[in-house]
Amino acid sequence: MSELSKKFDLNGRVALVTGAAGLLGAEFCLTLAEAGASVVAADIDDRGADDIAQSLRDQGFPTMSVGVDVTDETAVQQMIARTLDEYKRVDILVNSAALDPKFDPDHAGQHTSAFEDFPRAVWDQAMAVNLTGMFLCCQKAVSPMLSQGSGVIINISSMYGMVGPDQRLYQREGEETQFKPIYYSVSKAGVLGLTRYLATYYAGKNIRVNALTGGGVFNDHDESFLKSFSARTVLGRMANKNELNGALLFLASDASSYMTGANLVVDGGWTAW
Repeated sequence: MSELSKKFDLNGRVALVTGAAGLLGAEFCLTLAEAGASVVAADIDDRGADDIAQSLRDQGFPTMSVGVDVTDETAVQQMIARTLDEYKRVDILVNSAALDPKFDPDHAGQHTSAFEDFPRAVWDQAMAVNLTGMFLCCQKAVSPMLSQGSGVIINISSMYGMVGPDQRLYQREGEETQFKPIYYSVSKAGVLGLTRYLATYYAGKNIRVNALTGGGVFNDHDESFLKSFSARTVLGRMANKNELNGALLFLASDASSYMTGANLVVDGGWTAW
């Protein structure tokens, strides 16, 4: 193995991925497994997490699944405990669990609440998952990392945590106006603040904390949305679901050993305009 390859090698490490049954979470689990890590696939969707884990085991990768509600502190602690029981350590935490309002065909017409009328209950639920849940996962995972003297945390954010959504993308002539909801931008901006705080808080502890910020990922969006969205990116298209994998592996591995408190942006150039 070359010196460069060694920097990306995760053999002997244990990676815990929340939101593992999601579009990107499943990709992250596969990437980490292919790099040599033992993977814990965690999701509130127990069956989805089981399916991801079984798929990886069928390919010969050591993987286990855990059902977890990241808003439940006890459940998060149990997730960490099960990981330690099985693998004795936690080297990498990928916080991918989130409520992400989709605009693909399966979610058409679901986001019509204007800010003036936005339901408090929806705001509270989203903040509990997207921000408080990430806080809890970091808090519980960092204890074994401190004990073992090393660790990596990767918090998944969004370009909408950096810039405001272009709401024109979600409007259709002759249809009820839709909006990218307020909670998404605010919670994803909070992820960046959490990342920087933890990176500096654990200075000198050999625990690195970085954010990975993605752009829009294609998921059978209709042609009208795809065309409008793509026109806003420098590369002229949405991301494929596997195009954040390289960045994730970089942050998870020793290839990024001199990075902490950073935000790695993979958005097709959206925020470069």
